[in-house]
Amino acid sequence: MTAATGERQRQDRAHWRGRWRRTLLATLLTAAVVLPLSAATRPRIPAPPPAALPARLTWATLATAYEANRENAAEAARMAAVHGDASRAAVDRTLASRSRQLLRFDARGGGQVAEVVGDLTHATRIAVLVPGSDTTLDTYARFHTMAASLYRRLTQEAPKATSTAVVAWLGYRTPATISTTVLTAGRAGQAAPHLREFIRELRSLTAPGPASVALLCHSYGTVVCARAAPTLTGLGVTDIALVGSPGTGADSAAALHTSARVWAARGADDWIAEVPHVHADLFGTTIGFGTDPVSPSFGARVFAAGPGGHSDYFTPGSASLANLARIVLGETTEVTRA
Repeated sequence: MTAATGERQRQDRAHWRGRWRRTLLATLLTAAVVLPLSAATRPRIPAPPPAALPARLTWATLATAYEANRENAAEAARMAAVHGDASRAAVDRTLASRSRQLLRFDARGGGQVAEVVGDLTHATRIAVLVPGSDTTLDTYARFHTMAASLYRRLTQEAPKATSTAVVAWLGYRTPATISTTVLTAGRAGQAAPHLREFIRELRSLTAPGPASVALLCHSYGTVVCARAAPTLTGLGVTDIALVGSPGTGADSAAALHTSARVWAARGADDWIAEVPHVHADLFGTTIGFGTDPVSPSFGARVFAAGPGGHSDYFTPGSASLANLARIVLGETTEVTRA
């Protein structure tokens, strides 16, 4: 093969990749308009307002908060059952069980939950998981499974003097995967102040003193973490890990304006790699999230995630889970690089 032939083939491949990405973007935009309209007819599930909690939680009032939120979840289950939504009632009923530790619970609409796995009051290392699109009360079980998987790995790997806890933070209204909102930073901008306030609250929930916090952000959740990052200085956030990211809206890790170490990873079979890493203005709105966080130009610490797909980063035995646990434990020199 001549150099000229090789160059033509390279240009052809680049042309078709560009055309495919433009087609994908057009398809997403079209579906984003049509599908939400068809879903809008689903009746709202009745639910109680959130439980009345102390204005400022402390480690001494955690047990009271857990109990109040479990009772609220039980009431939500009763209301959903009366409404005829057996699926939502089952989710609420599970969260009302005595084994669950709910810092926050709101069953209204898509629902919001902040759940602790482990002993938060004595934790010296805390992981906060921030989910991506399509995470609601109806799909919360898979998010909880991710948190539980990480906690098991942490308890296996943590040194004797280290106590750990994992928090599954579904503290915002996540966008649908096929929607206009998933293509913009609007929901992330709304979520960022709530994430910042939640991290601040965590600082008062450990005894005898504050713990180190690692933010582990998945998919659209990486956009949320990027928006919150500049406001987290002084709140004990040592690491921010971006996994399965469509981009963050920032051109580089430095542009996140954080003192935390910034990590990134993508599984070899993750479809998010095909999402165009571009910014485009459409009717006055910025579509897309720019630079790929695993690219050299972004400047994150890229770690190995193995062969997994978009939902496999917390799979037991995976390279990504092992590396995420090392990041949470502060064992940064042990993290295997991609």
